[in-house]
Amino acid sequence: MRNFIIHILTGLSGSGKSTALDVFEDAGFYCVDNMPVALLPKFLEIPVNTASGISGLAFVMDLREPDFLATYPSVFSGLKAQGYRLTVLFFEAGENILIQRYSQTRRHHPLAGDKGLVFGIRRERELLEELRASSDTIIDTSTLTIHELKIRLLARIRKSTDHMPMRIHVMSFGYKYGIPHDADIIMDVRFLPNPYFVEHLKHKNGTDADVAAHVLHHSTGSAFLEKFLNLIDFLLPLYKNEPKAYLTVAVGCTGGCHRSVAVATDVFNHLKKRERHVEISHRDLKEAGQTT
Repeated sequence: MRNFIIHILTGLSGSGKSTALDVFEDAGFYCVDNMPVALLPKFLEIPVNTASGISGLAFVMDLREPDFLATYPSVFSGLKAQGYRLTVLFFEAGENILIQRYSQTRRHHPLAGDKGLVFGIRRERELLEELRASSDTIIDTSTLTIHELKIRLLARIRKSTDHMPMRIHVMSFGYKYGIPHDADIIMDVRFLPNPYFVEHLKHKNGTDADVAAHVLHHSTGSAFLEKFLNLIDFLLPLYKNEPKAYLTVAVGCTGGCHRSVAVATDVFNHLKKRERHVEISHRDLKEAGQTT
């Protein structure tokens, strides 16, 4: 695994390490929370297929592990000496911010014991001071929203990896079953001719060539598809520069079986020619649902 960059996410409890780990996972990293530091060298001996699409490795390590402070110096220095690309990100926040976050989540601070939250926060800061001083990057999340933290981390990931392609999900859906709330772009194609009212097409779906031809192979369908694909081509670089790890393009018709499926399939085929990570799903087909 020496070809992979290894990010160690550590720091104060409540400073955003779990949120950061989610960002790394969205960026294609293999992630482990509360990884025992002594197990890290053994974990790195496991062979990994370099063509599996993994961008790197990210581990959260902190004082939840009793032996963390005593063990991390020798483990980290030993791995670096062996040629591993290991970097330490230290997360912190102001005392008042940490108190506020703990009051909102009602979670127990790992060092609070019977002495209270403030004692736990101050004791942890004291114990981690040496690790903080030796970290490669210190990230203070006191004034950062989750979105701002995500943008900062994704920008860092893009700089530290050879590539971090945005993952694109194209999906079809039926408005009668509700709008997909995780979609970034929603296109309503209920204005296109509906194969449901054509007897020999009614019981087929938009993956069928005859259904797709009925929906798209005429002046309105062809003109719409050309403009929609041009819009997507225009938007993709802008979303990538945000930066954004995932993009969901949702195409909807009434029942989610004919028009939306045909258009979504055409969009998927268009994107697949130029994008590395593109998948398609048909949410409301009565069949098992096609995913590519």
